[in-house]
Amino acid sequence: MTHLKRMVLGLTVLASGLGCRPLSAERSPATLTGGSVVASSNAAAAQENPFEGANFYVNPDYAAAVASAPGTDPGDAARFAQVATNATAVWFDSIASTAQATRYLDDAAVKQGSSVAPVVATFVIYDLPNRDCSALAAAGELAVQSNGEARYKSEFIGPIASAFRAHPSVRIVAIIEPDSLGNLVTNLDKPKCKEAEGAYERSIAYAIQALSMPNVWVYLDAAHAGWLGWNGNRDKAASLFAEVMTSAGGQEKVRGFAINVSNYDPVHALPGKSRFPGNPSKDEATYIERLTESLARVGVRGKTFVIDTSRNGALTSGESWCNAGGAGLGERPRASPMPLVDAYYWVKPPGESDGVSDPSAPRYDAACGSKVSKPGAPQGGVFFSSYFADLVANANPPL
Repeated sequence: MTHLKRMVLGLTVLASGLGCRPLSAERSPATLTGGSVVASSNAAAAQENPFEGANFYVNPDYAAAVASAPGTDPGDAARFAQVATNATAVWFDSIASTAQATRYLDDAAVKQGSSVAPVVATFVIYDLPNRDCSALAAAGELAVQSNGEARYKSEFIGPIASAFRAHPSVRIVAIIEPDSLGNLVTNLDKPKCKEAEGAYERSIAYAIQALSMPNVWVYLDAAHAGWLGWNGNRDKAASLFAEVMTSAGGQEKVRGFAINVSNYDPVHALPGKSRFPGNPSKDEATYIERLTESLARVGVRGKTFVIDTSRNGALTSGESWCNAGGAGLGERPRASPMPLVDAYYWVKPPGESDGVSDPSAPRYDAACGSKVSKPGAPQGGVFFSSYFADLVANANPPL
């Protein structure tokens, strides 16, 4: 499983690669027949915040990985145990991974049955054809030239939609395809991205339609301030988001946007500590304000945000996106922390690698072997114990 987010250092050539980077008005679920969406309607614009008043589902697999992490300090065991109680997103990043959807949702339903409060489980949908088109560390299994778009719809989205539909009592948040639309905004000069342009747009629209159900809240990935926060990029992104939502059947099918996924941008930048000097969106809070304005100019209103705070507690410069040294855990997952924000959430499970640092390994990206990235990193998505320990040590707020 690969979860990573590329940092951006310029105004126009802003590259990316996210490898591996929770009731409301009635909605009618989409039905899949032979890979086609037969019906999907009434995705409620009046949806409430899915995280409000809910218990956040804790992924037992991630908790087990944290429990087995070796510590180096006498206080590590207690701090690690505290981290393991926090909710993290479950990533579906391959066709094979979708087989686990029922297991997670059954577990969430059991917890739902033993709790007065509803349970909200968050999933990242991440297997587009030509995935990670501007980098290498999170290259996916599907290719546009090898029937990847059709396979994405029938073999990847289809099983996920079926599992979601079979668990109507669980509040489900679906974060759609990190890095993808951002790459279409800034990286169409790269052949792999240009080749994927139409497939990305059609596949994401399909995913929105197929997952639009009464118990599912959809958030589109909107990158982060350092990438799409620049004026030209932000306005172009807003237009692209609007087009995709229209293709999916209407903007009411999308609750809002997930930002800073697998990234390091602060919610509120410290004075004089901008990660991307000259960027009018100095932090994620400012990006939300400015993106909301850009969206309104293209007729998209009423959207809310989820901010990934899994490792944005310490870094002040934007020099790396891959296992960046000096990073620390950020704010703990919680609902409604500020206006327009449905939740702070650990979308990127803290400690999972962004990409391998060994130049001889498959999917090696030079960014993962840079001097500002943590050495000794395994493949993207594999738990990186020493990096996890660094995130805990640098946590802000501290554990």
